[in-house]
Amino acid sequence: MTGSRPLQTIMMALRCREKRLTCVGNITVSKVPESNMALSVLSIFLGLLLEVSTHGPTGIPRTTWKHQEVNLIQFTETGIFNYSILLLNEDTNVLYVGAREAIFELDMENISVKKNEVFWKVPEEKQTACVLKGKSRETECLNYIRVLQVLNDASLYVCGTYAFQPTCDYLSLQDFKLENKNEDGRGRCAFDPAQSFASVMVDGDLYSGTAFNFLGSEPIIHRSSPQMSLRTEYSISWLNEPSFVFADVIRESKNSPDGDDDKIYFFFTEVSVEYEFVGKLSIPRIARVCKGDLGGQRTLQKKWTSFLKAKLVCSMPELNFVFNVVHDVFILKTPDWKETVIYGVFTSQWGNIGLSAVCAYNMSTVDEVFSKGKYMQKASVEQSHTKWVRYNAMPPSPRPGACINNIDRLQNISDSLRLPDKTLQFIKDHPLMDDQVLPIGNGPKLIRRDVNYTQIVVDRVRALNNNVYDVIFTSTDKGVLQKAIIYDNEVHVVEEIQLFTNFEPIKTLLLSSRGKWLYAGSDAGVVQSPTAFCEKYLSCADCILSRDPYCAWDSEDNSCVVQDHESRKSNLIQNLNGDANVCPRVKYVSSDDYQKIIVKPRNAAELQCQLKSNLAKVVWKLNGTVLSVEDSRYHLLRGDSLLILSVSEQDLGNYECWSEEQVKSSSFAQLVAGFVLSFDLNVPSTTSDPTSTATTTTTPLNPVIQTEGNANTAESTLTSTSPGSTTPTTLPSQTETKLTPTSSTTVQTLWTLPIPISDVPNLETKDPSTEYIKSNNSNALLLLFLLFFILFLALMAYNCYMQFLPPPCLKLRAALLGSNKKAKPEYMACEAGLIEPIVEKTVQIEAHNQNGAQQKGLRDTGYETEPDCSNGKIPTTKHLEEPQESKDKPFDVICESQPIEYADADAPC
Repeated sequence: MTGSRPLQTIMMALRCREKRLTCVGNITVSKVPESNMALSVLSIFLGLLLEVSTHGPTGIPRTTWKHQEVNLIQFTETGIFNYSILLLNEDTNVLYVGAREAIFELDMENISVKKNEVFWKVPEEKQTACVLKGKSRETECLNYIRVLQVLNDASLYVCGTYAFQPTCDYLSLQDFKLENKNEDGRGRCAFDPAQSFASVMVDGDLYSGTAFNFLGSEPIIHRSSPQMSLRTEYSISWLNEPSFVFADVIRESKNSPDGDDDKIYFFFTEVSVEYEFVGKLSIPRIARVCKGDLGGQRTLQKKWTSFLKAKLVCSMPELNFVFNVVHDVFILKTPDWKETVIYGVFTSQWGNIGLSAVCAYNMSTVDEVFSKGKYMQKASVEQSHTKWVRYNAMPPSPRPGACINNIDRLQNISDSLRLPDKTLQFIKDHPLMDDQVLPIGNGPKLIRRDVNYTQIVVDRVRALNNNVYDVIFTSTDKGVLQKAIIYDNEVHVVEEIQLFTNFEPIKTLLLSSRGKWLYAGSDAGVVQSPTAFCEKYLSCADCILSRDPYCAWDSEDNSCVVQDHESRKSNLIQNLNGDANVCPRVKYVSSDDYQKIIVKPRNAAELQCQLKSNLAKVVWKLNGTVLSVEDSRYHLLRGDSLLILSVSEQDLGNYECWSEEQVKSSSFAQLVAGFVLSFDLNVPSTTSDPTSTATTTTTPLNPVIQTEGNANTAESTLTSTSPGSTTPTTLPSQTETKLTPTSSTTVQTLWTLPIPISDVPNLETKDPSTEYIKSNNSNALLLLFLLFFILFLALMAYNCYMQFLPPPCLKLRAALLGSNKKAKPEYMACEAGLIEPIVEKTVQIEAHNQNGAQQKGLRDTGYETEPDCSNGKIPTTKHLEEPQESKDKPFDVICESQPIEYADADAPC
């Protein structure tokens, strides 16, 4: 690891396995134990995660709308769950919803209007059989609709899990009833409702990515066709535990000069076969098959001869952080298929790190990888292990995995049944491409922290300047919808909307082709949302600063409207770079229009202000001077509102709440609320508590004004909203007040006025959020400190008395208590237990010690020892009188008869 990069990518970091080699970054460690290897990888990943969390880019939504703040239409049925399949037919203005054991036909303009419904339940005997296989009767052994495709103008093709026995049927649109044909759904629909699944209907043939068996251990990409049904080879090199997320068709045969075929693309995440890791490493994939594929004549019979797959790369190159799990994909199609753009949402598989990314890919790049890229092949290592390496030799002709084109037809190869076995055998052994599909710009379009994206749809919008912009809608696992726009290779998150009140994951997202409505499905129901909330922006400045390509400011009606390309007006204003200087200028506001706040001396007052933009910062002014929040008298509540503690005479005056928002090099200031704080000594106090709080209540304000540079040059009309009304009304002209902008750069002042709901007679109404001001915690803190100090002294005294403390404490104890006890040397108590007391010996030992020498105590070494003897018997006087041998021999064993053969053997005597 060098420089600021924590590692050279996780996938490339662990690519060695020969002789248990482990590569970490650029360092190769040989024969690393698995435990040490896991710790090394964990430490590297934690370091990488710390750097990504610290330096990784983010996208903050400018505006946040709560569920109750916007107009949303919902549909739900009692007892029905899992609304996870949506199908839109804009020709008939119908939205079809597939749920658990039910299919609904709704009005796409208002989904709360139900036109038809049909229920498809599982018979009791099939439920019982499902339960006997170990599944749940209440959840798993039901029929979850997983396929809902248009077969023709008269019928839909539907498939369900059907209690782990996938079944398909036809739904007649004339009477909205099932035809009860009950076809076998294996290979067309998933067994398990929790399994991943993707399908698409192409010219009457159903292409599905699913599992083919009950256990889900045999994944396939299958085509169900009356002419020729095909599937993938059951091999790890073809599909290795895939999780399918999306499938769609790209019409490449239209106006194709080389007679190419249409292709069906599948997107999934699978376990890697080319990279080696301590665990299962996930890799996002894109795979394709040709629509006209008929399988092979001898090799790959009834199998795909055009199946190829490649890796989708979505990473942060500056940090070498890889997003290796794809959750959803949307293909933004164009008349020329080469200009088609693929959008996908990705996360990382390692833990819940809370990072999500959106990456975009050009279809031309995908086609180049499959048509010109290198293949990968297996290579045996030490006869027991297989690695995947690049195949550098020339592939056979025709090119393996390619669709039949005019060049092949000139060689008398009109379909895949005529392909040579050499080409078919090559594609059977080499389905994986070595070249990778890189994203546009070599990095993500959008990265968010603490967000897990689940679904994505993209709309292409033409703005008033005739430029085309991609608007990205992403949903999260918390029921939130986010909208972002790509402008000058930058992403601006316009807004986020809470679609579901219970914060449940959004499982499906559908956008109407007209770009007017967006539909989201979850376990609880379906929500219909407009693609833009232009009417929520009450001023030209907010409308422009939102940078929403759907919205434009109507200068005649003084409202933010959805711009319509068919009936464009000349008075519409739009500027997606966020420069609000294009808005009409309006007149300043007199302080007479500010809200009057009367408070008693030494009381607390709260001035309520709420900024609409998450990108703006709040600035409070008192009589034109910016207040410092570091002053102990002022506190910001909930980030915006101002709390004044113990109002004194110097706190009286005009308070203004400003919203300052930076857009590139320009700064725009907006007056959100204004207050006049004064004393009323004639009003009797309703409370004896000097810390009572006076609060204010304001309605959402109407920002309408903007000027640039010198505020004295602004002249126009000020508009505001009356209580309970959303229609702007004109206020009478007031005396101008000249206020100095808070920024040294070019500042645009955008004025608004607070409109009180009603005159509050009792101005000393208390706010629960300021009740903490009344309490004095100094006495409680002092008592708590004294309690802990007394406990500390008691604990010290007890340890000193029990002689648990060092000698200085014991000397102090002896001096105070008059004890004659002396401090013992360190470890003396421990050594005492190691000394063996003197034991009275037998008469033989006494005879042996004739010189009167005293037997010394033996130190206990933890082993039982005996005096040396010749045969291990009880020692006698004879043995004791024998002279001691020299201690040259091993273990001091006296042995003359036989040598010791082993070092740990008993010495035979």
